[in-house]
Amino acid sequence: MMQSKKTKFGVSSLSLAISFALAGTAMSSQAFAADEEAVKENVEKIAVVGSRAAPRSIGDSPVPVDIISSDDLKKNGSTDMIDMLVTSVPSFNSRAQPISDAATLVRPVNLRGLPSDSTLILVNGKRRHRASVIAFQGGGINDGAQGPDISVIPGVALKQVEVLRDGAAAQYGSDAIAGVMNFVLKDDSDGGSITVSQGEYYEGDGAATTIDGNLGLPLSDDGFVNISAQYKTADATSRSVQRPDAAAIAAAGNEFIQDPAQIWGNPEINDDFTVFVNSGYDLNDNTQLYAFGNVSSREATGGFYYRNPQDRDLVYSKINPDTDERELLVGAVNGDQSTCSIVPANVDNVLDTPEYLAMVADPNCFSMNQIRPGGYTPQFTGKIEDMSFFAGIKGESGEWMYDVSAGTGSNKASFGLKNSLNPSLGLETPTDFDTGSYEQVETTFNVDMNRFVTIGGLEDISFATGFEWREESFEIGQGEEASWIAGPYADQGFNIGSHGFKGFGPESAGKNKRNNIGVYTDVEAYLTDEFLVGVALRYENFSTFGDTLNYKLTAQYMATDELSFRASHSTGFRAPTVGQENVVNTQTSIVNGELIQSFIAPPTNPLAAFYGGETLNPEESVSYAAGFVYEYENLFLTVDYYNIEVTGRIAQSSQITVEESDYDALRAAGVEFPELISKVTFYTNDFDTTTQGVDIVGSYSMDLFSGDAKFSLAYGWTDTNVDKYDETTTDAGKVRRLEDGIPAHRATLTWGQSWDDLSMSVRGNYFGEYYATHADDTSDWGSEMAGSAVTVDLEVSYAVMDNLTVSVGANNIFDQEAEKLKDGTLGVLGAVYYESGPFDYNGGFYYGRVNYRF
Repeated sequence: MMQSKKTKFGVSSLSLAISFALAGTAMSSQAFAADEEAVKENVEKIAVVGSRAAPRSIGDSPVPVDIISSDDLKKNGSTDMIDMLVTSVPSFNSRAQPISDAATLVRPVNLRGLPSDSTLILVNGKRRHRASVIAFQGGGINDGAQGPDISVIPGVALKQVEVLRDGAAAQYGSDAIAGVMNFVLKDDSDGGSITVSQGEYYEGDGAATTIDGNLGLPLSDDGFVNISAQYKTADATSRSVQRPDAAAIAAAGNEFIQDPAQIWGNPEINDDFTVFVNSGYDLNDNTQLYAFGNVSSREATGGFYYRNPQDRDLVYSKINPDTDERELLVGAVNGDQSTCSIVPANVDNVLDTPEYLAMVADPNCFSMNQIRPGGYTPQFTGKIEDMSFFAGIKGESGEWMYDVSAGTGSNKASFGLKNSLNPSLGLETPTDFDTGSYEQVETTFNVDMNRFVTIGGLEDISFATGFEWREESFEIGQGEEASWIAGPYADQGFNIGSHGFKGFGPESAGKNKRNNIGVYTDVEAYLTDEFLVGVALRYENFSTFGDTLNYKLTAQYMATDELSFRASHSTGFRAPTVGQENVVNTQTSIVNGELIQSFIAPPTNPLAAFYGGETLNPEESVSYAAGFVYEYENLFLTVDYYNIEVTGRIAQSSQITVEESDYDALRAAGVEFPELISKVTFYTNDFDTTTQGVDIVGSYSMDLFSGDAKFSLAYGWTDTNVDKYDETTTDAGKVRRLEDGIPAHRATLTWGQSWDDLSMSVRGNYFGEYYATHADDTSDWGSEMAGSAVTVDLEVSYAVMDNLTVSVGANNIFDQEAEKLKDGTLGVLGAVYYESGPFDYNGGFYYGRVNYRF
């Protein structure tokens, strides 16, 4: 067993598998100990993701894999894992979320132009559970996506990150249409570090402090426990101006208007802590026990849209159908609104009008102006609690290597509102609400085996097979009664529930579950010393919608010692999440510059079904990729083209108007108060896309300025085309955002320079043109093609002593300004910049960091 090709892969490559805990790869602890130093020297070159065979160098991989080391991750002013990866992976993107509902709490990302839930996330080779938060306002590509929250993974806990930029559903199952990211935890049994970093934006806000540490401990003579912890806080930012409507009312004498009335900026982050533990223990020379997991929590407070005290429908005012004039919405305690004065609202300051003063003097009549005379801007609060635990046993038995594991993970988001109202409760309404929670729980059991076999004249064929069982649940927790109840004034036209985010009532609360099984086979073989081929086949069966069968083909040909060509073809799928099938939410959105209240309903809910909602089916994909790898002395270069066709793509529909003519039919179908629902949206398989692109990754090392220099390039071109969509559920603006919402061209060029005690890193980031939109508006209001931009990051580090390093630096050191809103929309909603930009609209950020190693 394992003769000629074992030499090709390298003993150190094989021994590395034990530390990564990837399914189907294992090696004896004796071999691991013998080659531990060789593994450490080559750790940045060896990847286990993307193949069930022995780990191999990324240059020998038939599919593109990026390796980002722990040291590379640290060369960034941000300690958020998402920000770290954006500067390292060519086709990985994310954007800031100033006012984006729950997406403010868990920032969605995208790889190769596809949403966050099309990238499978692994930790130590095991599937990571998804977040409970669904990105209802995900900036086009991520609208409605429910991917894992990778921001809870601290850089200090990682040995490296492996990014497979290739479809891999046939190998790993659902969610791997765009690729796979494997976060490999540190496994040192001694030593450690403590790091303190602090920084703030050039504007003087957003001050952030991070304290993290890592400790490696021996577990007797045969094991290890590695512990990492991180604690963060960050102040809110504001890139706001006073809204013209608020300024006009204040100028007319309303003394209760805040300046600014609405904040656009990053949320405030409090008590953001996470602890990761990784451990392993050798029972004997051939068997190892392992376990790892995390506990994390953070609290965030962000802004919502301003509620104008004179024209916010169903709260402050209404349109009189007889006169088409705007009037205050006046409630009557005795239920007879006809006894109350009509108060015109299309005036400069309604508080000074005699009609308003007369209404207030009548104890039977009221308006919400009496509670919030200057309007109000709700604050969205959330607490994210995340945990996971995996344990397993792996080793070698006869000809077989095996890995048996089980694990569970959960993510809970508890929501709240401050400075809001439940208008239907009248003047008795609370102003702060506990609106309920979402919780995602996943449990996984895996059995993975592989061995080398000989068939005919082909030796050392890697054969892997395995089984997976997974259960996934999504639970909606009920909010406090005042956040969802239809109060006594609901039938007088006042909005129901806490305004901005209606709490989850008993009709919404509950848990939904789904389970599935998967079986796979994976074969790789060298047909000649230069030609590697691979075949993977996976069958999965889901309890909710049935089964699916997918395959993958890979090949690599070594043309010379320096040049190799590679290609892959695969089919894939992404199952709709249990959350997407069952989520309920009420949100405030912008359409044509106006605030509207929309209800997100499960696709089979009577309201959604009335407007075309149907049971969700899995997305299906077909992928093609081809490229080459060139390695010569200190030069490393990969160029890869990909093409991904996705049919039946799952996304949140556009807002569909609830027509007055439909009210009776909706009531008959069981919909309560349809007249208080402006729009409805739901999940649907209503469009097909083709995404293609080119990724270029290169590096070159040389002696320069009496020191060592390394130049790194990561370039990505991405193009998405919507081939087909349903115009009844998806509007053209949503299509435009999906096709052009991220830059087609992204590039990062890094120069790392080091001397004895001094090192420096300079990074230039290029962002091409993109379709800029304001907030979550899919209309043409305020949108335009934004120009390209370049930002520059700089960090300088000095080793004060062998184990103490001080670093200073800045992200966007030249304070490159984000794209400003165009005339006509600038400042209308209190904002200066488009929120859909590809880089931080907050401007330059400077920081300092002290690292102590022991």
